[in-house]
Amino acid sequence: MSMTSKFMSRRAVLGGTLAAAALPLVAHGQDERGSTGHKAAEVRIRIRIRIRIRIGFNNLTLTATLSDNPTARDLVSMLPLNLTIEDYGRNEKIVHLPRKLTEEGSGAFGNEQPGDLCYFKPWGNLALFYADYRWDGLIRLGRFDNGFEPLLVRGAYPVRIERI
Repeated sequence: MSMTSKFMSRRAVLGGTLAAAALPLVAHGQDERGSTGHKAAEVRIRIRIRIRIRIGFNNLTLTATLSDNPTARDLVSMLPLNLTIEDYGRNEKIVHLPRKLTEEGSGAFGNEQPGDLCYFKPWGNLALFYADYRWDGLIRLGRFDNGFEPLLVRGAYPVRIERI
């Protein structure tokens, strides 16, 4: 064996050892940031509620930032939508969707609070919460960005949901 081949063999072994030692660190970093190392882009939607008043209409607007989950992505794939928003109970408004959304990857979540935008699996509708709630069967889609005051207006109204 020549001196050059011995040196190359040692270099190859040393390089392989260092690479094997660094692999768990690289994999750990990918787990925290996602497989590409980039944070998922935030998707925002606008919900426009058209409320009839004596002399015409008043358009109230909400915006929400969606979570990065399959159900939220499925909702975005349906946009824009023109539907009806209506009261349900004393803590939420609901919107009936034209079809059910995927429930893939859904699971229980905690820290429920007013301002959550959820999907109610049994009925296949959106649930827009403006007061405290706790209910099984929900998938959190996101949160309202700047409050939820338009949801406090009682009644059923036309609503447009679109990506912004």
